[in-house]
Amino acid sequence: MSAPVYVSVVGAGSATDEEYERAREIGRLVAERGGVVVCGGLGGVMEAAARGAAEAGGVALGVLPDEDRSRANPYVTYAVASGVGQARNLAVVATGDVVVAVGGEYGTLSEVGLAGKVGRRVVSLGSWDVGDHVVRAASAEEAVERAFSLLREEGQGPASR
Repeated sequence: MSAPVYVSVVGAGSATDEEYERAREIGRLVAERGGVVVCGGLGGVMEAAARGAAEAGGVALGVLPDEDRSRANPYVTYAVASGVGQARNLAVVATGDVVVAVGGEYGTLSEVGLAGKVGRRVVSLGSWDVGDHVVRAASAEEAVERAFSLLREEGQGPASR
């Protein structure tokens, strides 16, 4: 049995309705492919991605900024209480095999930058496009397809395990 793909979904804690629905769809599509959704565990894009995964019967791992696991949104399957504040952004992107960024603010920008530092590719869906490690997508479906394609190209995807 092959190990699942971990997809980190990052974005603002206060998402627009469009960002929320895009992130929810991404979570659902990742779960339907047998992947694990990794997120920051709180609201907005993080909640939406975890919700999509949960609704599809998948797993969502939330890496929280503080010491209180009970603060995780209700869709998180497993919560990690990091106790390191915003520095948890590094754990979120390093845990994923690939990162999908949906909208976002400066916290999301830090995650996109950190992803580049730790060698993770990023698919940007209406988010930051900074660095050679970032590719753009126009829809949730395209974002997930690109994420899994990037991993296959790098020999890390499900087809290569």
